[in-house]
Amino acid sequence: MLKINKLCKKFNGKIVLDSISLNVKPGTIAVLLGPSGVGKSTLLRILNNLEIPDSGTIMLDGQALDLKIVNRSHIVGMVFQQFNLFENLTVEDNIILPLEKTTNISHEEAVKIARLLLEHYGLADKASSYPASLSGGQKQRLAIARAVALKPKIICFDEPTSALDPLLTNHVAASIQELAHKQFIVLVATHDTTLAQRLQSTIYLMKSGSIIASVDSKDFYTNRANYPEVDQFLAGFAQEVDGKNNLR
Repeated sequence: MLKINKLCKKFNGKIVLDSISLNVKPGTIAVLLGPSGVGKSTLLRILNNLEIPDSGTIMLDGQALDLKIVNRSHIVGMVFQQFNLFENLTVEDNIILPLEKTTNISHEEAVKIARLLLEHYGLADKASSYPASLSGGQKQRLAIARAVALKPKIICFDEPTSALDPLLTNHVAASIQELAHKQFIVLVATHDTTLAQRLQSTIYLMKSGSIIASVDSKDFYTNRANYPEVDQFLAGFAQEVDGKNNLR
């Protein structure tokens, strides 16, 4: 289990994370929901040692998680908002290179793993292509495959649908849900209310660096009136999106 306790972070004196606490079990999804600027991505970046917390503790399976080595130990994987693929490498080599550089497996084994994952994510016919030739959905599937290849315990998604056509949201949700079924610990930072509705998760509504409400998604969609903060955010954001669409 991942246990985050009273995590705090400031940037130039501004509070970005204000005593954040949450627990995420293997096989479950934590959705960090809220508009931009509330600290969702910062929390994921801390887990990936891309930002340093000011205070608080992070435990994994009863042991302190050493953030300084998460990139070398591959305990935490990250699927970035803009995918962060290696544009100068083929699709297959985007998976093979990290495996060869960060693990002790042979080139042959790395190739085998890459090809199995590309087959699973429907990219086998793109193995020799370059990321620039891929669609947004294909790029994301490659980013997921690359993260999964290193066998992390935790996988983080930063705004996984923001760079994609809205029609792909169901596919994204299915990919994320599959990882939970495979017993990964999954954290998703998003403001996409449609994605949040597609995931079986615990929703953590964030505001000004704090978690102001949390609820199991099944309980929420069964009894929305019992969780007014979450309901108001989802309803308000949906109205805002509809308004923007009507102006197009």
